[in-house]
Amino acid sequence: MSFYKPSFRHPESPKNKLGFTKTPYEGPISTLCAGCGHDSISAAIVQAVWDLNVEPHRVAKMSGIGCSSKSPAYFLNKAHGFNSVHGRMPSVTTGANVANGELLYIGVSGDGDTASIGMGQFAHVVRRNLNMMYIVENNGCYGLTKGQDSATADAGSKSKKGKINPFGSIDLAALALDLGATFVARSFSGDREQLIPLMQAAMSHKGFALIDIVSPCVTFNNHVGSTKSYDYTRDHVSAGSVIDFVPVEQEITLDQLKGSTQQVDLFDGNSVRLSKLNDDYDPTSRRAAMAALMEHKANEKLLTGLIYVDPDAAEFHEVLNLNETPLNELEQPTLCPGSDLLSEINQSFR
Repeated sequence: MSFYKPSFRHPESPKNKLGFTKTPYEGPISTLCAGCGHDSISAAIVQAVWDLNVEPHRVAKMSGIGCSSKSPAYFLNKAHGFNSVHGRMPSVTTGANVANGELLYIGVSGDGDTASIGMGQFAHVVRRNLNMMYIVENNGCYGLTKGQDSATADAGSKSKKGKINPFGSIDLAALALDLGATFVARSFSGDREQLIPLMQAAMSHKGFALIDIVSPCVTFNNHVGSTKSYDYTRDHVSAGSVIDFVPVEQEITLDQLKGSTQQVDLFDGNSVRLSKLNDDYDPTSRRAAMAALMEHKANEKLLTGLIYVDPDAAEFHEVLNLNETPLNELEQPTLCPGSDLLSEINQSFR
């Protein structure tokens, strides 16, 4: 059941360059648990897309099964959407992307939907460099089925029932790096200042962009002993990079932290400014990114921020040389060129 927000807005409500208030970018009132980090992520998506001046109907929001996959119901009410079966969001998104590559694809998944039943699909959408922002709302448990440990739960983490997890966790950021992802970031649902520019950079990136977001489950995984709780995350987070998204047409200042600042250009002329806490860290080096992840994990720290980006990699449509025109815009002669051309094609294979 959903509860819709009133459409009324104050006449002086801020508008983006398209003339829209945030109303077309929002959705019904969330029925997730009060205080759920997923709602903070949804609010960040609304702000990021609104700031980027993307028309809501130019967005396709895709999901699978789980609390995380339920959250797209609560943002971008005017966007296209598809809620697929458990773990199959990447293949559905691939099919939609092939049919219409002009839309902005936002995939929302969870640690169960991605790191367990959907692991195979996740691996292939990464290596194909499909043009999409892939968000993992990572709470380390199965919130819809009473809080069992998921594959991202850390070894030694305690469940709400007091059971200690004996298995090592799957680090989705490290896995994505190893599979060849061209944009890898991690954040915390409670860090809106970091999360919004990361999303804007991910949505402007040409290719697959992963943001692994620790989003504590307030019902089943927010207690003492859990490594995915609010308190534990805040105490162990380490901002490896602090970024601000910089559209080329406007100047944005950045309060630089210690270390230097590096600008990473994206395919559409926009850029990401990266304030490095470590002068030796290079966000365009896959090897350095992997080493940083391993070092922080060994010290029980959660590395957040922009971890890796490759702005020059060829995305899915370029690799396969697909038609840039959406299939629903092709004329009948193009879709059905006739028997003579078909005979010519068949003859070429003989």
